[in-house]
Amino acid sequence: QVQLVESGGGLVQSGGSLRLSCAASPRIFTSYGIGWFRQAPRKEREFVSAIRWSGGNTYYVDSVKGRFTISRDVPKDTVYLQMNSLKPEDTAVYYCAATPYGSSYSDQSEYNNWGQGTQVTVSS
Repeated sequence: QVQLVESGGGLVQSGGSLRLSCAASPRIFTSYGIGWFRQAPRKEREFVSAIRWSGGNTYYVDSVKGRFTISRDVPKDTVYLQMNSLKPEDTAVYYCAATPYGSSYSDQSEYNNWGQGTQVTVSS
């Protein structure tokens, strides 16, 4: 089991930036992938981005490409989501999750460990 704790959410104006962190314990295993998902009010939770722990391959939903960057700090077992040029439609609770599989990082059913979420609010 991997425990995940998100941080870094907050209130920001449109066009601003935030960096989310996802700290894992005891550690992220080499075969794992870490994903970020978000859920806006009255909407389904959706995939945002993911990173393969071994090799660092990254994946993004089209709506955040060019604005969000996912990265990892291996010694710290932490994944970051740098969010730039934020828009009001990015407002959501952001969750990080871990998957031991590598078949489909955008598929929520692949993930078996989830953090508690962090709120991101972008004002217009």
